[in-house]
Amino acid sequence: MERKLRTTFVTAASGLLLLVVGLSGCSMFSTSNDPVDCNIVKTQRAAGQTDAQIASNLNATEDKVAACSSGSEHDTNKQTVVPEKGY
Repeated sequence: MERKLRTTFVTAASGLLLLVVGLSGCSMFSTSNDPVDCNIVKTQRAAGQTDAQIASNLNATEDKVAACSSGSEHDTNKQTVVPEKGY
């Protein structure tokens, strides 16, 4: 009886641990903290769209879209690796 109780406890604890890890891992795929590509914003502004429309298109907030107009332009693809010749 004690062995069955211990096995049930271990199984329940393992399942709970998997559930907690799974739910916490979902935030890793959230796009709410992703930066807005200012090149896309610039193109959509040139097409005559408002910041609200652009934010809706990009699933971003208006303040992130508005931040593209302030300051100098920056490349959002700084992590892109371009191989040298011969690769």
